[in-house]
Amino acid sequence: MINFRVANLDRLLAQLRQEGVKVDDKIDDEPNGRFGWAKDPDGNRIELWEPRGE
Repeated sequence: MINFRVANLDRLLAQLRQEGVKVDDKIDDEPNGRFGWAKDPDGNRIELWEPRGE
C-alpha cells in the first residue's frame, strides 16, 4: 500500500469521490492523525494521512 501525507483529508476525499474514485467510507482518527483510503484504477489501496496539528 502506498501512503500519502495530505494537508486536508476531508477535502481530498471529497475531490476523489467527485472524480469517481472508489473511496472507503471509514476514516480512522488516531493520536498521530487521521487516515482515509482509496483505490487506484488497478484496485491498489492508497492510504491518505493527515497529521495532527497541520
